[in-house]
Amino acid sequence: MRARARLEVERGGVVRTLRSAPPLTLIPVRGRPVVHLVNSAASPLGGDDLTLTVRVGAHACLTLSGVAAAVALPGPRGLPSRMAVHLELSEGARVEYLPEPTVITRRARHESVLVVSLAGDAHLHTRETVVLGRDGELPGELTTTTHVTRDGHPVLRQTLVVTREVLLGNRVLATELSTSDDRDTASGTWWSRTRLAAGGTLTTSLADDAVTASRQLAAAALLGTRQQVPRHQRRGVRVGAEVGEVQDAPAHEPVRGVAVVHADPGAGEHRVDPARVAAGHEPAHPARPGRGEHADDHL
Repeated sequence: MRARARLEVERGGVVRTLRSAPPLTLIPVRGRPVVHLVNSAASPLGGDDLTLTVRVGAHACLTLSGVAAAVALPGPRGLPSRMAVHLELSEGARVEYLPEPTVITRRARHESVLVVSLAGDAHLHTRETVVLGRDGELPGELTTTTHVTRDGHPVLRQTLVVTREVLLGNRVLATELSTSDDRDTASGTWWSRTRLAAGGTLTTSLADDAVTASRQLAAAALLGTRQQVPRHQRRGVRVGAEVGEVQDAPAHEPVRGVAVVHADPGAGEHRVDPARVAAGHEPAHPARPGRGEHADDHL
């Protein structure tokens, strides 16, 4: 299935364009700058190629939120599925993009792409949660790519080939990006917040279930400015890198088994190899917290 949906919003919450393309169905909320993204058919299914393009005008606000978890399923011919979201924010625009978790089922091969273009002081707050397999199920394959620019300059470029090894045995990876957050680097048990060299923060959480991962992100969001963490301790959440010290690189070069974050084209590159962590060659990490309650049988 090939689908192309489009949404354009102007100041005052005026929706100029709203074009759904099943399974990507857009439902606006009357009187509020809120649009729900509804998965109106079983997707992503192997072979699906889905794209949502969103343009937000100058000084406009938009909350784009999902309503249910997406379950990536294998197709009849073993083809991969792809979901791409393109966000274009004009000067002064404010956007919250809050999709629900994506579950990668057995034998599924899925690619998730987020491309964001910010102008001037535009602000984006977004989160992504991926779950490797339903409860008790071996997961398929997942590649996630996030590419954010401001006035044409890179803010964040990250490509992950997500496996249980990359997540150090955890099932859930949750990330939260805030492009106007100026808080310092901070970390806790299985989560960390890293300042981006070009402004903003990236918070990453690992857990055995989506509820725990979400709670960890919420706990991180409550923390204000903290004392700067020494450079040798800024490892990120066990799967990241110190974003202020990494090098821009082609977005088409995923690194299997290694998490790489690209943010500053003027610096060197840093990689964290989960296999070295597991073997004890990288610093040890805190014990994993207990499992949280499941909000959904799939998660």
